[in-house]
Amino acid sequence: MNSRRTPIGVFLYFLVALMMGIYFTFAAVHGNFGVFKRAEIDAERRALTEELAALQIQVGQLENLTRRLSDDYLDLDLLDEQARDMLGMVRADEIVIR
Repeated sequence: MNSRRTPIGVFLYFLVALMMGIYFTFAAVHGNFGVFKRAEIDAERRALTEELAALQIQVGQLENLTRRLSDDYLDLDLLDEQARDMLGMVRADEIVIR
């Protein structure tokens, strides 16, 4: 009787080991910390890094404009341009092209 149970036990052991191997392989590829998720996270990181760089450039430009219109440093040309743009006015020596 012992010789009959041994092949079934070995078969069940290898079947369980195979099923666990398949499960862990699937989890390693498709799980929350799997290969595909890692690729998604890397792509998102690259996109966010590019967006951050673009926003830092924009912030730098706005800081420059703010500094140029501050009380400590007043850029008269920029002030004149901003005022004429807001009021919709032109100087007498300018030609308007539409």
